Amino acid sequence: MTTERITSALSSVIDPELHRPITELGMVESVNVDSGIASIRILLTIAGCPMKDRLRSDVVNAVSSIDGITDVKIDFGVMNETQRNEVKKLIRGGREAFIPFAQPDSLTRVIGIASGKGGVGKSSLTVNIAIATAQAGFKVGILDADVYGHSIPRLMSLEGKRPTAIDQTFIPLESYGVKVVSMEMFKPDRADPVAYRGPLLHRVLEQLLSDAYWGDLDFLFLDLPPGTGDIAISLGQLIPASEIIVVTTPQVAAAEVAERAGRIAHQLKQHVIGVIENMSNFPCPHCGKDISLFGEGGGEATAQRLSTLLGADVPVIAKVPFDGELREGGDNGQPIVIAHPDSAAAKEISTIVTSLTQRKKSLVGVRLGLST
Repeated sequence: MTTERITSALSSVIDPELHRPITELGMVESVNVDSGIASIRILLTIAGCPMKDRLRSDVVNAVSSIDGITDVKIDFGVMNETQRNEVKKLIRGGREAFIPFAQPDSLTRVIGIASGKGGVGKSSLTVNIAIATAQAGFKVGILDADVYGHSIPRLMSLEGKRPTAIDQTFIPLESYGVKVVSMEMFKPDRADPVAYRGPLLHRVLEQLLSDAYWGDLDFLFLDLPPGTGDIAISLGQLIPASEIIVVTTPQVAAAEVAERAGRIAHQLKQHVIGVIENMSNFPCPHCGKDISLFGEGGGEATAQRLSTLLGADVPVIAKVPFDGELREGGDNGQPIVIAHPDSAAAKEISTIVTSLTQRKKSLVGVRLGLST
């Protein structure tokens, strides 16, 4: 009877990475009780599991609360290949490797953050929007799809860290409540260049989407490389229901380049949510007068061009003011929505999250992916 109570208590212990009960994952190999001493053997998915100490603590806390248990002894082992395959089947719902967000029953909104050229603050916006969305209570992930110029790990304070891998399946790292995957995490040295050509880039994006165990996400944000190259095309092919936000600066000349990112999305039949004007006007710290450091009108010009192209309204979602703290936060891994939540830039980012999370259309007639 005590053994059954221990097993029941262990079902409340959740694997910190897979977010499933350890009993469900087959990690509890044996439970024995002798003179009030509980001896438990736990099988780790991989040798050197980084969450071993966390699991030990959670198991001890769960079992120690049972009446009659005076001590808890834990012995750790490692799963064999067959047991790991069972875990992979479980977390994939019994299917082979697939892209969960491309399935008809997926409820995850996949949003690509795109730009016509680099240097417009696309990655910083991706990070801050994702974190602010997670702060609003949603389950969020970021895929750093900028294979050549990946910068998300630094922005998310994940430099040099690597995900736990179960054979070909890996667990995204987590920071600020957001799950993160980047090509940088798989390079022997983060300074190594990535010299991939078209077909291989498509395969890389496909693997990052399918081989990661993302779990249930409400939003997946993709930091896309600038321009209209292979990755932008592959996203539209791999996840046809993905949406696009176009980032530009106030400079009118930049609007012409930014429009191209919206054009490729339109050609791929992706929904263009709107335009974000980054590095917009900001008040002078001395006199309070607005300073247009990078010009004016770029956001409106891009939105107008895309509205004409699409034959539908493409709004300017937000104008994020230029803020040195936004840049500093990127350098030290402290995003502005965390370090300076009351800043004008952080507040404008919160309006972006509001526009993304408030559903404007009725759900009448929409398939909800529920089963009975």
